[in-house]
Amino acid sequence: MQRYKCIISYDGTQFAGYQVQPNKRTVQGEIEKALRKLHKDMDIKVSASGRTDAGVHARGQVIHFDSSLKIPLAKWEIALNTLLPDDVSVIRTEMAPDNFHARFDAKGKEYRYFVHLSRQRDPFKRNYAYQYPYSLDIKNINEAVPFLLGEHDFTSFCSAKTDVVDKVREIRQIEVLEEGDMLIFRFIGNGFLYNMVRILVGTLLGTGAGDISPGSIPDILEKKDRAYAGKTAPAQGLYLWEVHY
Repeated sequence: MQRYKCIISYDGTQFAGYQVQPNKRTVQGEIEKALRKLHKDMDIKVSASGRTDAGVHARGQVIHFDSSLKIPLAKWEIALNTLLPDDVSVIRTEMAPDNFHARFDAKGKEYRYFVHLSRQRDPFKRNYAYQYPYSLDIKNINEAVPFLLGEHDFTSFCSAKTDVVDKVREIRQIEVLEEGDMLIFRFIGNGFLYNMVRILVGTLLGTGAGDISPGSIPDILEKKDRAYAGKTAPAQGLYLWEVHY
């Protein structure tokens, strides 16, 4: 039995999320379906670095699985991609140690969030960026960023639905990039809570719009109450960009 590590990318538009759910199309479900065909109807379970919600995309999601098949390493990508739907792709496959775990061995993650700054709707971007038609003061956004860096209790920046008890996380880097009519938020941290990146983006957009004072971020963190942070930005602008090991 050999353990394999795969880097996969997917367009989350037509998925109910990464994790298997009854009677719903999921990324995990499609990958396990492809593995089942390769293994002659034997169930092969995959583990991922984490879940992504419905509509969220991934450029560098990481999974692992065990297999007894004697397929040359270079052929795994071809074999899986032949069986996978067009909105999922295996980018790279590597042999991994038996004790490797895609989730528990991860040291950090990078997420990116794309905001389309336009008053005019672009039908070709609607599933891949959040259209934001209002004016923004980027200086205010950049002023708010340093308050979010470092280790904090991010209770105010995660969904109230989460069942995670320990909400302390470390954000190591936040970049705000302007590329044409696209505003890109880049977050690197040791881990992220449920909806955390989308709430961070919604809050930073709120500072840019003048609805939230950049200097109020420490107070929002201190409150440990979701009601004090900004709106949750829509799913389609979010990408799991890279997982660090």
